[in-house]
Amino acid sequence: MEDVLTVFKASQYCNVSPKTIINWIESGYIKAYKTVGGHRRMKRSDLEAFMKTQGIPLPDQKPADTKKRILVVDDDPIIVETIVQSLEEDEFDYEVISAADGFEAGLQVSHFSPNLVILDIMMPDIKGYEVCKKIKDNPNTRDTKIIVLSAYLDDEKFKKMKENGADACFSKPLPLTQLKDEVARLLDLR
Repeated sequence: MEDVLTVFKASQYCNVSPKTIINWIESGYIKAYKTVGGHRRMKRSDLEAFMKTQGIPLPDQKPADTKKRILVVDDDPIIVETIVQSLEEDEFDYEVISAADGFEAGLQVSHFSPNLVILDIMMPDIKGYEVCKKIKDNPNTRDTKIIVLSAYLDDEKFKKMKENGADACFSKPLPLTQLKDEVARLLDLR
């Protein structure tokens, strides 16, 4: 599959600001599309074609993919979109995907290998503590950091989540700035 770039990654690639990339897209200079959530994406080949026509030098070496991968698991699409958008626009340029239920979360943990999971503990098909336990019991995923979010988090549930491997537990609604700070802290970026 061809590389698809976020606005932030394209701005780094061209050594310009993200706003400049957005302006180029809106002016029709770079082919791009919007995700369902309204985020702009472009193929690396389209960006490079534009760079060549404009005389913008291509980077000699493409940087190694050192992006931190985050999986957001929640059955509320509005919460998922809000968290995903906030993290995608973060200065650390995370690679973020989502899962709407426990089954999908299990598949994504094994295929996507996230560095961190943001997990709602109350989902229709599986309980969050079971997901935590499965992640932490597996030798391939035990180092994955887990942040638990719940509208119904009390001391007893908090304790149960910690016992099953959660690295941090928060009640909803959690301010996005606090969530982003905790994500960066757990990923050793701050």
